[in-house]
Amino acid sequence: MGKITGFMEYGRRTPEQRPVEERLQDFKEVYRPMEEREIIRQAARCMDCGVPFCHSSCPLGNLCPEWHDLVYRGQWRKAWERLSATNNFPEFTGRLCPALCEEACVLGIHEGATTVQLIEKSVVEYAFAHGFVQPVMPDHRTGCRVAVVGSGPAGLSAAQQLNRAGHEVTVFEKSDKPGGLLRYGIPDFKLEKWVIDRRLEIMAAEGIRFITQTDPSAQDLKEFNAVVLTTGSGRPRDLTIPGRELTGIHFALDYLQKQNRLLTSNPDGSQEWGQINAKGKSVIVIGGGDTGSDCVGTALRQGARDVHSFELMPMPPETRTEDQPWPFWPMKLRTSSSHKEGGDRFWSILTKEFKGYNGHVRSLVTVNVEWAKPQTKGGRPQLRENPGTRQEWHADLVLLALGFTGVETDNVIARLGVEVDERTNIRTGTDYQTNVPGVFAAGDARRGQSLIVWAIAEGRDCAANVDTWLTGASRLPRKTGVELASVRK
Repeated sequence: MGKITGFMEYGRRTPEQRPVEERLQDFKEVYRPMEEREIIRQAARCMDCGVPFCHSSCPLGNLCPEWHDLVYRGQWRKAWERLSATNNFPEFTGRLCPALCEEACVLGIHEGATTVQLIEKSVVEYAFAHGFVQPVMPDHRTGCRVAVVGSGPAGLSAAQQLNRAGHEVTVFEKSDKPGGLLRYGIPDFKLEKWVIDRRLEIMAAEGIRFITQTDPSAQDLKEFNAVVLTTGSGRPRDLTIPGRELTGIHFALDYLQKQNRLLTSNPDGSQEWGQINAKGKSVIVIGGGDTGSDCVGTALRQGARDVHSFELMPMPPETRTEDQPWPFWPMKLRTSSSHKEGGDRFWSILTKEFKGYNGHVRSLVTVNVEWAKPQTKGGRPQLRENPGTRQEWHADLVLLALGFTGVETDNVIARLGVEVDERTNIRTGTDYQTNVPGVFAAGDARRGQSLIVWAIAEGRDCAANVDTWLTGASRLPRKTGVELASVRK
């Protein structure tokens, strides 16, 4: 816990956002740093709740109350040790995780929850600034070689854990730099890429080898004792309606990747914007999730004339409903920093047709819908179109942010003969091993599109199973909060 009366003395405060007119001129991080004094006050609010539900809600089992208490007492190094015991990359989750822990915070039942994400980010940034984050070297090498294919959060966490177990780890990445969607899918205003590079330098110093611009062949992987597939869930869901063949309609990830690649080669943004340019255009984003939100923020920074977001589902309530009680994650209205920057959001709306001129999209047609309750127990709600609600919207650029439907299989997955399930995710057993002996899978490639915190947890858990398969036993932690310091001692 923090201070005994802290939650009664201090209210919940989160970092300030830079003014909209300022941040739309660049792709720098949206949030301003918070003073150390206020961070300590926020840590003091942890209320000794007896049963900390933040533990069980976090896939990593983060020891939130422990590092809250240590921050409150000014013991930053110890706070870092407790945080890094369960999370390989708090600098990523502290910026990108939706904070499942905060929705399960006991204090959040009757007032603002503890600012777990703020304190997590503050601890790791303090640790980097004061030299606490150093390469962790194994005390011996096992002689086993492991290949990790894919360098997103699942791949990076698996690689780091396996290296700490003493195995020689090589990470293969098809892009020109490691990081996966952290680098090419997440906009810089949410995660500046120096944050990734800083961590990669640590991992390289630990002995992990990175090979980029490579989709390894089966022959390339024969020299390894085990293989971990963390290729992500990269097959985008399409919208197959009339007019889909028109130009100017793009998958959201293609749009975001092109912008991120441009910023990588042109960090100051002094040249043209992305290869898919929203400047001066009417933009419609179909899909209301995080990826859709990222498209909104990117389009506004590119100078879009106007931006509309369409969501098929009804507008969620602003607070918990009775059927989603604490401590479960509630489906409630969430407004991102991008949504606060401009644009309009529309709910319960279905796109029926794209229209164009000279082969380029110029408008789209929608109808309003409602979801009828299922007629039978266990049935699914039925989508119904509302008569008389047909509407045509001007659009020069349409971005499809409809999620993903599984792994891309025309790659190493097919070459190794790895099976996928009915959802086109890699099929594994409970030990993360595929149908091919010695080949494992983790992250979105195994569980489908999910959260960064789940990807890191999957990578850690998979690494423990790989270590067991190679050596007969493992002291790597498995979603239990066991300290990394205990590894191989």
